[in-house]
Amino acid sequence: MPLTKRCVAEFLGTLWLVLGGCGSAVLAGQFLDGSGAFDLGIGFLGVSLAFGLTVLTMAYAIGHISGCHLNPAVSFGLWAAGRFPGGELLPYIVSQVLGAVVGAGIIYLIATGQSDFVIDPSVGNPLATNGFGVHSPGGFSLLACLVCEVVMTFFFLMIILGATDFRAPVGLAPVAIGLALTLIHLISIPVTNTSVNPARSTGPALFVGGPLVAQLWLFWVAPILGALLAGWFYATFFADDSEKAARLERTKPV
Repeated sequence: MPLTKRCVAEFLGTLWLVLGGCGSAVLAGQFLDGSGAFDLGIGFLGVSLAFGLTVLTMAYAIGHISGCHLNPAVSFGLWAAGRFPGGELLPYIVSQVLGAVVGAGIIYLIATGQSDFVIDPSVGNPLATNGFGVHSPGGFSLLACLVCEVVMTFFFLMIILGATDFRAPVGLAPVAIGLALTLIHLISIPVTNTSVNPARSTGPALFVGGPLVAQLWLFWVAPILGALLAGWFYATFFADDSEKAARLERTKPV
């Protein structure tokens, strides 16, 4: 498959991830009925499921086209495991970030159509941004958020690498990966609002600006570090040498 087509797939897939995941948090996470007495929103569980469903659905839609990374950390992790060529990292990452920005822009256009919707970058996490300290939903420290993002991304990549291994059950990888992302959100929404994806963090932050952009560095460094560790670990301890060679051959640029 030509690189251009794969990048278009990554753009659309990451757009869908941000629109479905962050959009559910912004538009449906909390929703009061007409009287204001009952919260009809989907809450943490609903938002967690939404993120998992975006990956699951796109994995079936574009997995056979681009591999359905949708995440710079995933691309780095697959590269570290010997399953993705380094020369294609930049085009994939640019496509993913652009998709995330467009997805966040769509959420912004919809959300600001409500008269009382206000984006205040000084408090909270507008547009489902990620943050630490005062911008952590639970007020968690920088160190706690760093550890959380590294560990969550490490296990996300371990699950991706294991589920897509040639020895794993065929056809079930999207389910395992989607459920893994759901579980990760259930654990870490209170800590960082859950990133494990630098593109997903970048899109919303650019529309909010201010301190949320200033904190973006953590949500690039921590997920990529966790992914690189997982890629190295899986390739070192669990990978089959013959399959590794075959994958490298298949991922050579067309």
